[in-house]
Amino acid sequence: MDRLLLMRCFVTVAQLGSFSGAARTLGSSGSLVSRHVAELERQIGVRLVNRTSRSVSLTEPGLRYSEFAARILAEVDAEEALLGHLHDLAEGSLNVICPKWIGSLDVGDAIASFAAAHPKIAVRFELGGLSERTYDFLDSGFDVALHTRDLRDSRVHLKKIASLPFTLCASEEYVKRHGTLDHPRDLADHDCLVHVNEPVWRLGHGPTSSLHKIRNVAFSSNSYIALQKAAVQGRGVALLPQRSAYEDLVSGALQVQLPQIPVPDRPLYAIYGPGQTVPRKVVILLEFLSRWFKENPIPVIGT
Repeated sequence: MDRLLLMRCFVTVAQLGSFSGAARTLGSSGSLVSRHVAELERQIGVRLVNRTSRSVSLTEPGLRYSEFAARILAEVDAEEALLGHLHDLAEGSLNVICPKWIGSLDVGDAIASFAAAHPKIAVRFELGGLSERTYDFLDSGFDVALHTRDLRDSRVHLKKIASLPFTLCASEEYVKRHGTLDHPRDLADHDCLVHVNEPVWRLGHGPTSSLHKIRNVAFSSNSYIALQKAAVQGRGVALLPQRSAYEDLVSGALQVQLPQIPVPDRPLYAIYGPGQTVPRKVVILLEFLSRWFKENPIPVIGT
């Protein structure tokens, strides 16, 4: 039986001098409190109380043990109260992990703004190293993981933070040499710059959307920044995050391809640990990220 429960019963009996009084305080019955004290005596191997029909008194070992048990219970209660208080504070360490590409773009800017706005929170922000198993970030010591793929896992909480627009583009030099794309199937005839984790491109929305497995891979990388640089150099057609490509699109270094066909946005999800109560610092981070993306929209090309 739980030693702390037995200790709490015994200390209450010692303080009130009766089993019935302890039972009322603990919301239990006198017989159950008496059994708990008897079980504690059995576990310790020492008689702690003298029982008579009129009163309950402590033995010499009982007096000593009651002082010890009261001190232990007070420390336990104080530590639990402190932990509960810390749980509700927007301070302490906060460990976040996300994919490299988004961490070096939108999320990196947002996390830096969050750290500046909340100096009492020590942020650890790591890029890459995300496992295919959704919940592995918890075993690695992270509080929050950010993903850009649809997730379904009942073992963790999930919150959508934002939608990230992408664009299909190529340089003017490349278009002059190879021509514009008139239809998604034309991708088969063009050099393509492909992220190693995305060998299949989706173009269009809803029932009109289509998947295109890229076979003519002229350049591949695990970095969208590298793909963008290759696209600007005229190496081929790339599917890029619009935020990173925006300045090159505005300057004309890159041109939108198939503008009549929308490119689906990518979701940005935050996942965090299970449980009904979420640490205050995690709640504040999620609220901050959602607000940051609303306040920092990507301008529409051409405006």
